[in-house]
Amino acid sequence: MRVVVAGLGVQGHKRRAVAGDECIATVDPFNPEADYTDLDNVPLHSYDALLACVPDSPKVDLIRFCIARGKHILVEKPLWPAEVVEIQDLEARARAAGVVVYTAYNHRFEPHFVAMRNLVASGKLGRLYRCRIFYGNGTARLVRESDWRDRGGGVLPDLGSHLLDTVRFWFGEHSNGFELISADRFENRAPDHVVLATRRSEPGLELEMSLLSWRNHFTCDLFAENGSAHIESLCKWGQATFTFRERVLPSGRPPEERRTLLQPDPTWKLEYSHFKQLCISGVETDLSRDVWLANLLSRLERATGL
Repeated sequence: MRVVVAGLGVQGHKRRAVAGDECIATVDPFNPEADYTDLDNVPLHSYDALLACVPDSPKVDLIRFCIARGKHILVEKPLWPAEVVEIQDLEARARAAGVVVYTAYNHRFEPHFVAMRNLVASGKLGRLYRCRIFYGNGTARLVRESDWRDRGGGVLPDLGSHLLDTVRFWFGEHSNGFELISADRFENRAPDHVVLATRRSEPGLELEMSLLSWRNHFTCDLFAENGSAHIESLCKWGQATFTFRERVLPSGRPPEERRTLLQPDPTWKLEYSHFKQLCISGVETDLSRDVWLANLLSRLERATGL
């Protein structure tokens, strides 16, 4: 598959590296390293798909451009236009044109995230009680200096969209009922530390996201009837560990299964392969996840008072 990368920033460089020789051109109106400043100038016959690593505002127009020209498109998360009906329109257009529109959530390909999903699906944990997740990095200053990132919901669509997608990946579509517990602006104009929680779901969920964790970190603790499961860190930051502890009744030290990985981040390559397979197999575009996330993010952003 021949691809074009639009947006030659941090994500765009990652996508280009993974695509390798399949990347035939890059497009960016601001980066002189790019081959083109406008996608209109790239010969249509030269590529099959676009990898869109662009800010939020041009995403819908880029997707429409690709659909109208029969090109598949991978767009970086979140797909969150002003009106949710725009997502439904994009889905209908893509299906009619027979092209794939795919929103990238690369954490779904994190090995320990897949292990957690498989453990939950196995039923081995029994009834799920509570799940607590923290995702933090130290990019507050970089975000504040960005022309487009320090606005709106801030860390909520940035890291929060990953967390909301993750709980849907693990626990299914019933992961609803989120409420905003806190949204702080310690250093930025937009929220840089947010906590969400559910009151009436099983498992109960608590999600904390921050741009103020000066050492990048991820933790997850899932407590259940027959044991607990834990994730510490992500592969992109070095050593990452998945732990399953099997409950001992009536009490006692549980036997523990632990898997620790120390490897380069595999998620970008795995997601790119997944996207290519979707395009090759002609899977019908499904943007229901994006509709769910857009509705939820919009409600939660309003709750921040912005």
